[in-house]
Amino acid sequence: MDTLDYDRALYYTHRSEWDNLIVLMVRTKDHMLSKRIERFLHSYQFSRDYTVIERNLYSLLRYLDHANHATAAFHTPQENPVLSI
Repeated sequence: MDTLDYDRALYYTHRSEWDNLIVLMVRTKDHMLSKRIERFLHSYQFSRDYTVIERNLYSLLRYLDHANHATAAFHTPQENPVLSI
C-alpha cells in the first residue's frame, strides 16, 4: 500500500477536514482504512456518546500507526546488500 494515504488520513483527522477524509475513504485501495474512517465519521456525526467516538478515533489512529510501520519496514532498503563480483 501507499503510505501517502495513511499520511493524508492522519493529516485530515488532525485538521478536522472531514470532507477530505470522506474523499480519501472512497478513493483508497486499503479496505481496512476505508472501514475505519467510515466508522469514525459515522460515530462522530451520529453518536451522542463521546466514548464511542473516542474508541473509533483511537481505532483509526492505531491502524494508521500500524500501517505506517508495516509499509515503512517493507519499503526500507537493506543496509548491507549482497553484491556478486
